[in-house]
Amino acid sequence: MTVEINLLPWREAQRQRRSKRFYFSLGLAALIGLGGGYAVTWHYEQQLVAQQQRHELIRRRTAELDRDIRTISQYEAQVEDLARRLEVFQRLQSGRPQTVHVFNALAASLEEGVHYSSLSRQGDQLRLVGVAEDNRHVSDQLRGLEDSPVFDVPVLSEVETDDGQRRFALTVGQHMPNREQQGVAP
Repeated sequence: MTVEINLLPWREAQRQRRSKRFYFSLGLAALIGLGGGYAVTWHYEQQLVAQQQRHELIRRRTAELDRDIRTISQYEAQVEDLARRLEVFQRLQSGRPQTVHVFNALAASLEEGVHYSSLSRQGDQLRLVGVAEDNRHVSDQLRGLEDSPVFDVPVLSEVETDDGQRRFALTVGQHMPNREQQGVAP
C-alpha cells in the first residue's frame, strides 16, 4: 500500500501565509515609516516655530534697546547742554565780583584831571581810552594803575593833543588778587 501524501497544497498554504505575513509586515513597516517621518517633520516644524518665536522676541527686545539707546543719547545730549550752561553760569557768577573789583580799582586809581571815555575788555586785557589835562596827569594815571594790586604794568599806546587836552589810549592786564587780599572769606 502506498500512501500518497500531497505536500503541494500545504506548501502553497504556507507560502500564502508567509506572503500575507510579509505584506502585513511590509505594510506595518510602511505605516511605521510614514508615522515616524510625520513625527520627525512635526518635531522639526515645532522647533522651527519655537526658533521663529525666539527670533521675534530678540527683534522686539532689540527694538526696545534701540529706543532706550536713543533716549539715553538724548539724555546725554541734554546733560552735556546743561553742563555747558552751568559752566557759563559759573563763569559769569565768578566774573561778577571780578568786574566789580576791577571797577572799584579803576575808580580808586583815577587821578585828578583824568577822565575815561571808553573801556573794553578782552579776556584779562583792558583797553582804556581817556582824556587828561596834560602829560603829567597821563603819567600819574599810569603810575596809579601800576600801583594797584589788580592791574599789571599799563602800556600806553597813543597820546594825541585835542583842544588843549591829551587823549590817550592804554592797555593793562588785570588779575584777581587772592581771597585774603580781597578780604573775602573762603
